[in-house]
Amino acid sequence: MSNLTTSSAGRRITGLLDENSFVEIGAKVTARSTDFNLETQKAPGDGVITGYGLIDGALVFVYSQDSSVLKGAVGEMHAKKIVNLYKMAMKTGAPVIGLIDSAGLRLQEATDALYSFGRIYRSQVMASGVIPQISAVFGSCGGGLALIPGLTDFTFMEGSKAKLFVNSPNAVKGNYEEKCDTASAEYQSGNTGIVDFTGTEEEILQSIRELISFLPANNEEEALSDCTDDLNRASASISACTGDTAAAFREIADDGNFLELKSAYGKSMVTGFIRLDGATVGCIANRTEITGEDGKPAETFKPVLCVAGANKAAKFVKFCDAFEIPILTLTNIKGFCPSEYAEKHMAKAASALIAAFAEATVPKVNVYIKDALGTAAIVMNSKSIGADYTYAWPAARIGSMEAKDAAQIMYDGEDKSVIDEKAKEYEALQVSAESAAKRGYVDTIIEPEDTRKYVIGALEMLYTKREDRPEKKHGSI
Repeated sequence: MSNLTTSSAGRRITGLLDENSFVEIGAKVTARSTDFNLETQKAPGDGVITGYGLIDGALVFVYSQDSSVLKGAVGEMHAKKIVNLYKMAMKTGAPVIGLIDSAGLRLQEATDALYSFGRIYRSQVMASGVIPQISAVFGSCGGGLALIPGLTDFTFMEGSKAKLFVNSPNAVKGNYEEKCDTASAEYQSGNTGIVDFTGTEEEILQSIRELISFLPANNEEEALSDCTDDLNRASASISACTGDTAAAFREIADDGNFLELKSAYGKSMVTGFIRLDGATVGCIANRTEITGEDGKPAETFKPVLCVAGANKAAKFVKFCDAFEIPILTLTNIKGFCPSEYAEKHMAKAASALIAAFAEATVPKVNVYIKDALGTAAIVMNSKSIGADYTYAWPAARIGSMEAKDAAQIMYDGEDKSVIDEKAKEYEALQVSAESAAKRGYVDTIIEPEDTRKYVIGALEMLYTKREDRPEKKHGSI
């Protein structure tokens, strides 16, 4: 008998889906193994509830692990139900949402369970780029189970009780849970890049519903909704948002609605979704500050590309490209993060971001809002790596380096008055938005308040974009 109405796993499903829309699949399934007296233990649904339902009228498939049944541990039939759910989702072209709360591998079925993990992983990989995949961790998610969120597109995590780990904190040499809880939502969201959102169970379920509203059902459909906002609406305050670009996206978006992802990870890079004229757009931007509730900067960052930010943006670009979601970037950057850690990882991370932008065939629009200096600016969706249309605000600076630094190098040994004069000349000839537009690196210089209408115009023009790529199996960057 199903545990739908009495278990937390069932209540999560009903809290997630439209009222009375859930249809359960495989309610009678139970464990086949009889080793270690397993047949004497009641296992309704073999510890996982699977089925389909609606979110705001859109079809989704859901599995929810039931920790009250064999601690939600994954056995042969448990995994088979999830794999079968994926098969049905692929046939119908609808997202899969996994609600995770499990002790991990079922030891009574160790060999079969281990093989079954592999079947789940393969199902996820085959579905990647075809249907959106979302996971939400509400209890324990450890060992091999932790790879399931890593294979989904978006991951949510309950903030106080959920645990996500490959090795438990106490198994990490030199660490223990009280010292650094590497399994906590705070750690996983801020340090690993896996978790997009943390909160209470109710907040997570509502956030999943909001995310689904932005996503297409599959890679052959579009994410569209009605737009009641003025397409030509100007924003007088957007020019003050060069630091907090999440605020800039809200100024541009239909009805000011911006859904930020991975806000605790790689904070100097913003990723998320907005709607423009009702169509979902993926947003990426450099950020130098986060505005607090008092309107003042609560956190500040240098205008440089960090490793976490590059990795975060690259994964997001690949998702948008897979699901035909146009990309809008706001660029404000002066270079790469100078640190020992960055030197170990930056070249690879920046290369991955270049590859993601260059390979993406969806419409790509870039707006230079303040500084775009050095190679890091090229990485941020520049025209040279494939941006279809580029705008610049009048005060934007676009070039190889600061004008004064260039003047000091070129006129080394000259007195200060010469350096200052040449820096001013260099600013006009090599660093200004005007000079970049004269060279074709900027298509149009626009006033900040008109950004929304110009970006909408560019995306409407690019709606029928078609772009071929060299024939190959896949890239290797």
